[in-house]
Amino acid sequence: MLIKMEMTSLVDMLLGLVAAGGAWWMSETSKEQKRINILLNKTREEYASKDDVRSDMRNVMDALHRVEDKLDKVLSK
Repeated sequence: MLIKMEMTSLVDMLLGLVAAGGAWWMSETSKEQKRINILLNKTREEYASKDDVRSDMRNVMDALHRVEDKLDKVLSK
């Protein structure tokens, strides 16, 4: 009878540990999912569309062409 109670206690303890481990794992997984969702939302806010990049590149290239034209003018004197 004593051995049976000890075995039952051991099984109960093991089940408790497994349940605690599963609860911890689910908690950590939930935290990680929340962190990933925050990062995804941040990425969406900071995302630059192709049209935005094209417009910015066009402005930079126009500015570089103006500098190039000024350099050509100075060097041709």
